[in-house]
Amino acid sequence: MTPKQQRGAETADRLLDAALQVYAEAGEQGVTVSALTRASGVSLGSMYHHFGSVDGLMDALLTRWLTRLLGELTAALERSRTARTGIRAVVQTYLGFVEEHPDAARLLHSSYADRMNMAQARQVRDAQEARLSPVAAWVDGRIAAGELVALPLPLIEGLILGPVVATARRHLSGLDDVDLAQAARVLPDRIWRSLAP
Repeated sequence: MTPKQQRGAETADRLLDAALQVYAEAGEQGVTVSALTRASGVSLGSMYHHFGSVDGLMDALLTRWLTRLLGELTAALERSRTARTGIRAVVQTYLGFVEEHPDAARLLHSSYADRMNMAQARQVRDAQEARLSPVAAWVDGRIAAGELVALPLPLIEGLILGPVVATARRHLSGLDDVDLAQAARVLPDRIWRSLAP
């Protein structure tokens, strides 16, 4: 990477870090050009050069954190020897991510992210294909081995992640009535019962 490319990457990272900070402090409505340039110390021109718009920056921020979450989930699955331990690893990794990165998790579970995902579902899925392929291969292998019920991948994904996402959203909403540690202990076995062959 040339020095100019390195500076460009550092500028983009500063903008992404600032965008998450501004979102965490002021919510979606607070993510404005002036708030972003003030928090990042980056010029308006640089923001437009790297991301094209505030929406472009926020889309890149969502992609950054979704890629990180999917990477952690994939790594957890790949370390698992059985379908049951894989489900436990996914649940614990997901809830651990929420605990460790609450601002990013709040963004990933926000109405902004929901709107983007609904409007661009195919593009988001295609962009994450490299991260999702190992998951699909892992599931297919466990179905072929008779360790998982033979269902289409989207249904298996829904059965695993549905309760986990609902738990994460409730925790992130600030209701303070969900213990993530308890959920990480209880949910894997409950989810396993719905997927055991």
